[in-house]
Amino acid sequence: MSSNELNSNSNPPFPAPAGKARSYAGPAALSLILLAALVWAMAPTRQKFTPAPLRPIPAGCPQSGSDFVPTDATEIPGVDLSSFPSAQRNHVLFRMNMEPCPCSCNTSIAVCRSNHPTCPLCKSLVEKIVAEESKGQ
Repeated sequence: MSSNELNSNSNPPFPAPAGKARSYAGPAALSLILLAALVWAMAPTRQKFTPAPLRPIPAGCPQSGSDFVPTDATEIPGVDLSSFPSAQRNHVLFRMNMEPCPCSCNTSIAVCRSNHPTCPLCKSLVEKIVAEESKGQ
């Protein structure tokens, strides 16, 4: 048997389909769009909430978006530090310049007391620091 005879007995390859080749990209894209629309339509509406402040802010204190930076104030209005010795006076000033005021003005207690004399939180903190240092005297 020759090789031609073997090939003549084998089945011929399938003929190419007649007409245009079909593309499935259009129906697939349409299906994805419809699926996305269905998911969007079924999504529940979400209410927009704003978080509550961590502590209430007094009316006399402005809100600032900057970060806290310690200060170097040497005199604080309404605070008499003349009764303290020099080292203790410096310690009181150091504390007031290094501790941030909790009224969210992002300044030190010393600067908040100077700039916002109506701030009730700052006033009570200044009195507390002076009282603590007086006990240590």
